[in-house]
Amino acid sequence: MQLVLSKSVIFTVVDKFRLSSKKYFKMKALSFAVGPKNCSTAGVDISKMCAAHQAVDKHVKDGMILGIGSGSTIVYSVQRLAQRMKDENLSVVCVPTSYQARQLIIDYKLTLGNLDTNPKIDCTIDGADEIETGTLTCIKGGGGCLTQEKIVASCSEKLIIVADGAKAVNHLGQKWKKGIPIEVIPMSCKPIQQKIEGKYGGEAILRMSADKAGPLVTDNGNFLLDWVFPETKYCWSSVHNYLKLIPGVVETGLFIDMTDECLVGDLQGNVRLLKKTEQQ
Repeated sequence: MQLVLSKSVIFTVVDKFRLSSKKYFKMKALSFAVGPKNCSTAGVDISKMCAAHQAVDKHVKDGMILGIGSGSTIVYSVQRLAQRMKDENLSVVCVPTSYQARQLIIDYKLTLGNLDTNPKIDCTIDGADEIETGTLTCIKGGGGCLTQEKIVASCSEKLIIVADGAKAVNHLGQKWKKGIPIEVIPMSCKPIQQKIEGKYGGEAILRMSADKAGPLVTDNGNFLLDWVFPETKYCWSSVHNYLKLIPGVVETGLFIDMTDECLVGDLQGNVRLLKKTEQQ
């Protein structure tokens, strides 16, 4: 179904929609096209919003345990989920992948769960920094939550990735130039840097905090290395396995054979479904 919104409707919707507010975007269409190009969307990312809304409408059902991912796209998913729970009186337990996700769940008055009480999750909706079409291998961890995101995803029957169209590429590194995040124990940081660069080349860069002097610290109290890899063809499962065997490496931002489908939105409000068609 394609719903075309007039300029006046767009303005009305956008005026009610703010990331910081607790008002919800009241719309049930799975996808829609926006009006004239000069319509102001006041900071609303139509591509992310459409993908996030469609994921919630398609996959969330009453009584399920739902993993809530991290990042800007997931804000739209949580807002849509909150509206559906209000309108349809759904019962959904939400398991967060990060402190940010936990706060979103609390802010929108959703039911907060955890892996102690809910070790089996029906579905997780999460974002990605880059998605390789065909294999659906993803780079995640730009926000620093890769380890908890991967733990929750590994406990899920389905992992649904939502993103804007710029994230879908033919091969990893085509657009995402910040490297593959690798969470490491702080004392092992320098040896791991040397081992990665010695094995594969490129540069493993210690991620620094934007708000204080010193390295960024993850929710788990660890550091992050961003491996900016050379442009060459990789077997990413082999790379991941090598990295995970280095003492001190906690987790990598390579999500391999984990994604069931990707929903990718564009600025016209269309949502494209990506399924796995190639082996890693």
